Amino acid sequence: MPRDPAPQRIGTTALSRAHFLLLYAAMLVAAAGNTALQSVMPAIGREIGISDFWVAVSYTWSAVLWVLLAPYWAEKSDRHGRKALTLVGLSGFVVSMLLCGIVLHAGLVGAIGGALTFALFGLFRSIYGALGSATPSATQAYLAARTRRSGRVAALSALASSFGLGTIIGPAVAPLFVLPFVGLSGPLFAFAAIAALVFAAILLWLPNDRLGRRRGRGAAMSYPSIATPPTGASVVAATSPERPGGRMRWSDARIRSWLLAGVTAGHAQAATLTCAGFFIIDRLQLEPVGSERAIAIVMMAGASATLGAQWGLIPRVGIGPRALIVWGSLVAAAGLIGTMLAQNLYGITIGFALALLGFGMTRPGFTAGASLAVPLAEQGAVAGAITAANGISWIAAPALGMAIYLIDPNLPFAASALVLVALSLWTRRGLAGAG
Repeated sequence: MPRDPAPQRIGTTALSRAHFLLLYAAMLVAAAGNTALQSVMPAIGREIGISDFWVAVSYTWSAVLWVLLAPYWAEKSDRHGRKALTLVGLSGFVVSMLLCGIVLHAGLVGAIGGALTFALFGLFRSIYGALGSATPSATQAYLAARTRRSGRVAALSALASSFGLGTIIGPAVAPLFVLPFVGLSGPLFAFAAIAALVFAAILLWLPNDRLGRRRGRGAAMSYPSIATPPTGASVVAATSPERPGGRMRWSDARIRSWLLAGVTAGHAQAATLTCAGFFIIDRLQLEPVGSERAIAIVMMAGASATLGAQWGLIPRVGIGPRALIVWGSLVAAAGLIGTMLAQNLYGITIGFALALLGFGMTRPGFTAGASLAVPLAEQGAVAGAITAANGISWIAAPALGMAIYLIDPNLPFAASALVLVALSLWTRRGLAGAG
């Protein structure tokens, strides 16, 4: 068969379609695998018999490391080989998922106790948090170095969309991998295998990058989680000139209120999202084995609603950043109350989707507001602050949400709804005239 002398290119990038898809797959498998894990962990915790609180803490520890180390990897992505760092991130994902799958399977079959199971799980998940955050910035830098400036934003936006798509694919396919021999730990082994194939494909077929020939910065990206796709801040950071003087302080008066709004909404989202799987099991009185299917339905609905808001609703409605926060907070609050009051799977799914539709408006709202508050020369710096604000919510909110869930399952949803209503009222006054 004759070799194609002119591989089809993607827009204004020098990469062939096949090479772009390799980068896309690296991002997609990490997001899908991470969200698949989040959809089965409540069932695993209940089956093993460990406290819901420790389940939440054990798998959110990786998010803390991601937040802390993502900026480090972003700084290194243009200096130490973009392909090499992409492989570092993927190898961290493969090793972490494989070891976590082994230890969870051992706990599920009773070979080790619940406390040891989740202590080891938290330790092995830290591998993903520490290394996995290298992949987004490295793939961005690789693509940017091979894309003309005029098409860089479009190319990087297309690459970043893999995270959003992964948040739907992960929960959708997770139940398919709950197989007889491996049980609830099956999705971890499946995604480790898929990521290993992607690793091999990139190692063999992605051309080595030549450092120093063309510059292409990557940027830190927020922790991949169900219904929390990127809002564009990472793309802005990767395409903007570096700001002399380093990172922008959160205390900067121009962006302080916008970041406060984003962190507030993010905490409400992270707290309720962590509790959602446990809430579904309890409200519907499900057995742990088999509950992952109901959880997956609800999570897919939430992820789809978020993407619908960010990819469809917001571009067509055309309202400003302040209005997005005001109305997004109210819609999210209404969805959380609806979820809390629901008595069947249909009601929970509709309520949760409505809540995530609202959260899908608040994140672009505070992102755009902070971006518009500073001049073009500082866009990269403010994008870094936005990405950090998106990630900071995963440090304390999950543990706090589960702590109050153990007091009353309705409490995280009611408290978060009240916080969101207060945020909406404060935004109308505190950010008046901001757009």
